[in-house]
Amino acid sequence: MKPMLMRVVEQQSDDFRRQSVAREYLQARILLSLQNAGTFTRWAFLGGTALRFLYDLPRYSEDLDFSLLDAGGDTRFDELISRVAADLRREMYQVTTSARTDRTVSSAFFRFPGLPHDLGISVHRDAVLAVKVELDTNPPAGARTETQVIRRFAMLNLCHYDRSSLFAGKLHAILTRPWTKGRDLYDLVWYLSDPTWPDPNMPFLQAALAQTGWSGPPVTLDSWRSCVREALDRINWNQAVGDVLPFLERREDRLLVSRETIAQLLA
Repeated sequence: MKPMLMRVVEQQSDDFRRQSVAREYLQARILLSLQNAGTFTRWAFLGGTALRFLYDLPRYSEDLDFSLLDAGGDTRFDELISRVAADLRREMYQVTTSARTDRTVSSAFFRFPGLPHDLGISVHRDAVLAVKVELDTNPPAGARTETQVIRRFAMLNLCHYDRSSLFAGKLHAILTRPWTKGRDLYDLVWYLSDPTWPDPNMPFLQAALAQTGWSGPPVTLDSWRSCVREALDRINWNQAVGDVLPFLERREDRLLVSRETIAQLLA
């Protein structure tokens, strides 16, 4: 499939889009390989890349995030990473992997040395394009899942968190993440700007907060908006804009990452 990637990249207008689309294409190939291995009977897809693949979030994303459906069950993580790498090599990619399974969140990197040069994105022959995979092996209770067939560089049949659980996961990140991540705030604007998006899955959000030692006021369906407003006071807004800018399809969307915009949407 490497020739197809080269054709896809050639259609992009600048190096930013070439690199972003190249990474997204590789994410799709990794998802397809995981699907073929039966992974989505045990793993659920979530996070920013899930929002982009499933709901066309207008920003690019670096990582593939998953949650184990049966907490404490067999992840087959190392086996699956090796299988995906073998599939990619059969498609003529040069790929190396590294994995960690000694933490609650297992992680692995797929690195493609020389690919940015081959694609005409970088003049450096040793430039590397990477995709990170993370799996939460002890997720909070209460998430709901569903399965959806999509077409994004491949036909994918993905088990994923439902919309209310994805929203709850984003709220948990905003309320508890100890550093400023503008991508969280941009995603929040995206969620709040859609009046058809369901309310957050509160049992899941409360379980996630309890798991991470939340010491703030109780977060309920009636109070989560005020809790988020309080969290906005801790944001370094220049840092937030700088974080999200490299991932936006439209650079102008950086103006949406502001206290005023989010406060208006929370009203």
